[in-house]
Amino acid sequence: MKGISFNTWVYSSFPVWVPSYPLEEVIHRLASFGYDGIEIGCASPHAWPDHVSAQRRKDILQLLKKENLSVSSLLPAPGGGPGHNPSSPVAEERAYTINHYKEVLRLAHDWECPTVIYLAGWAVFGTSKKQAWDYSLEALVEVAKYAKELGITMVVEPTPTDSNLVESADDALLLSEQSGQDNVKLMFDTFHSLYRNEVASDYVYRMADKLHHIHLSDSDRLPPGHGRCDFDGVLRALKEVGYKGYLTSEIGFHSRQSDPDWYAKQNIAFLQSKLVELDWKKEQ
Repeated sequence: MKGISFNTWVYSSFPVWVPSYPLEEVIHRLASFGYDGIEIGCASPHAWPDHVSAQRRKDILQLLKKENLSVSSLLPAPGGGPGHNPSSPVAEERAYTINHYKEVLRLAHDWECPTVIYLAGWAVFGTSKKQAWDYSLEALVEVAKYAKELGITMVVEPTPTDSNLVESADDALLLSEQSGQDNVKLMFDTFHSLYRNEVASDYVYRMADKLHHIHLSDSDRLPPGHGRCDFDGVLRALKEVGYKGYLTSEIGFHSRQSDPDWYAKQNIAFLQSKLVELDWKKEQ
């Protein structure tokens, strides 16, 4: 286990407009709370690739190193005007999405980030699930080949709460296997497993050695320990399967009423206490 990381959505304007803080400010805050890593959402104001100049990329990397904070992962911001749906029936949108993923990968490379999340998209009315799946698979293969050139791993995430294509652990496993790319691995978000009324720790055992990344979130996007998810079981399972990634939490971004610092502080306090109970130490 590499350490504890925190996703930036709750500090950004995605998907709600406020609260919103500059990325530099978020880096300072998360470092001061004791985080080891930061998962950066690729949306404004933090990391929309077109908005991050070459010089700012260097400045951000320098700040991260100064604060002893690693970029655990990057993830795209689907939806909105451009869509970014790799399963779209519109060929131009699929091409645009693939190019956007490559821009995200270049940004990840510039920030020495080893992992980028792949969201398979959603089937649009009039498009069969099989056709949407094939479109997404084609996109994943092209994106993963580019990622491999940069030394980056793509992780497929099942997202039943938000989409209708890759909805379960088995869906994610199948898409990753069909890609035929050895740098395509898996991740899951406990929030999505709760949405399906499934046991989150079962996902850990199902994905096992292919599990490369994880999102920890309690019900209603609350910090772990504040809802109905059995995080004792999840963390115990992660340790048992030899999980080597970051414990990354993606929480609080569902409401403009969220206090980002409260979510970040509650999260790290809970996870640090559980790691002590499990005697699970970070890799040196």
